Amino acid sequence: MGEERYLGAGRAAEELGVSLATLYAYVSRGMIRSEAAGGRERRYRAEDVRRLKERKERRRDPDRALEGALHWGTPVLESAITLIEEDGLYYRGRDVLELAVGSTIEEVAALIWTGDTGRAPELFPPEVPEIPSRMRPAGLPPLETFQVLLALAGAEDPAAYDLRGVAVARTGARMVRLMASVASGEAAPGVAQTLARGWDPDGPGAEALLGSALILCADHELPVSSFVARCVASSEATPYAVVIAGLSAMGGVRHGGQVELVEAFLREVEVAGGAREAISGRLRRGERIPGFGHSLYPGGDPRGAELLRLTAAAYPDSPDVALCDAAIEEAERLIGERPTVDFALVTLARTLGLPPGGAVTLFALGRTVGWLGHAIEQYESGTLIRPRARYTGS
Repeated sequence: MGEERYLGAGRAAEELGVSLATLYAYVSRGMIRSEAAGGRERRYRAEDVRRLKERKERRRDPDRALEGALHWGTPVLESAITLIEEDGLYYRGRDVLELAVGSTIEEVAALIWTGDTGRAPELFPPEVPEIPSRMRPAGLPPLETFQVLLALAGAEDPAAYDLRGVAVARTGARMVRLMASVASGEAAPGVAQTLARGWDPDGPGAEALLGSALILCADHELPVSSFVARCVASSEATPYAVVIAGLSAMGGVRHGGQVELVEAFLREVEVAGGAREAISGRLRRGERIPGFGHSLYPGGDPRGAELLRLTAAAYPDSPDVALCDAAIEEAERLIGERPTVDFALVTLARTLGLPPGGAVTLFALGRTVGWLGHAIEQYESGTLIRPRARYTGS
């Protein structure tokens, strides 16, 4: 967040330490993407420049290249869960957009945790869990509610100390169902069914939409919350501690907090009387437009596009869908960016009339599946994540 997405020709050449002629050669060979910036000027993808610069530095000075490895840089961990491409996303080799419309969140959890969707009935038996009243903390925001809930539940779950893969998957299933029940105030055999029963029992297609949102949010490689989750798992803390740590990171404004910024932006669109007025005002004030542009997807976040498509298909006459469509159209026209999954989650929440915090609750519930998948990988590796610091003090 907050990084430059484009560079001018002079700046790009300077970053790479090459002449303009060499920069143009890189463009012609497809190593750096460029686009018109008005008149005869062109601008160059900063992400491509950074990647090419990193490759050069790794060849020249491997030690120095590691300095930026934790900041949109060189991969620092191996994982078989998620592959991110410029225009796609895959869980264990399966297209996430196809999973979002053809699978349940239970099947996707089984895929991420065990590699086999067929183990979903084993991990999520049909019996509806009973939630003790003391595990229903009230008056807290969603992420803090989950943290308190999981701390209480973890203290009463001795099976959580079994860190074998299948055992962690069973613990994870208990956790996800518990979180969904507390979030919705209801209980049902399925996670999406539980949410729909408590949040929108009469909404046509609500259960399917909520399930798709959970799947699209389940994992995204190594954002800060997943990296933190792996660090905690590497110490062999319980899965409850892993998810609590992930929730702590998600609460930051540069991660899950982006959802709240999108909510505020759309309220601003309503008050301003239109998307153009709200976006123009933000641009004049030097403020960014939350929910648009993702460094990993130059062509647009496919998760956001798919969730928006599904929401519009289910509720084509919704005024909230129309409002969000207008914001998307203006944002693309004025800043050339496409909506992220954060924007799509807020659109879904508004369309279904979810309670306050519903969008970030969906994000956290879905991502819990991914955090547990990373925990299982880390437990099985038997290694402690302990990077060294490069001392820069006196």
